Amino acid sequence: MSNLPTTDERLGQQTPQRIVRYFSLIMAAVYLGLGLYLAFAAGDTLPLAPGARRILGFVFVMYGIIRFVRTYQQHFRKRSDHVR
Repeated sequence: MSNLPTTDERLGQQTPQRIVRYFSLIMAAVYLGLGLYLAFAAGDTLPLAPGARRILGFVFVMYGIIRFVRTYQQHFRKRSDHVR
């Protein structure tokens, strides 16, 4: 299988896959931001105990990191046709 660009890629047209890859990156950033906000925001923003808010924030941060890594591996990493 060759790594030649498709006609849409050469012409600069956005394909649905291209839109999905950037949307996935944006969502990863949203989860990271939400997690940081929950972990470090004032206590009156969400009616949870401080410990529960920090745990929930940590879960969102970890999910954002995992989602970013998976999106990068799936859509942005150069793939080689042969395995060493």
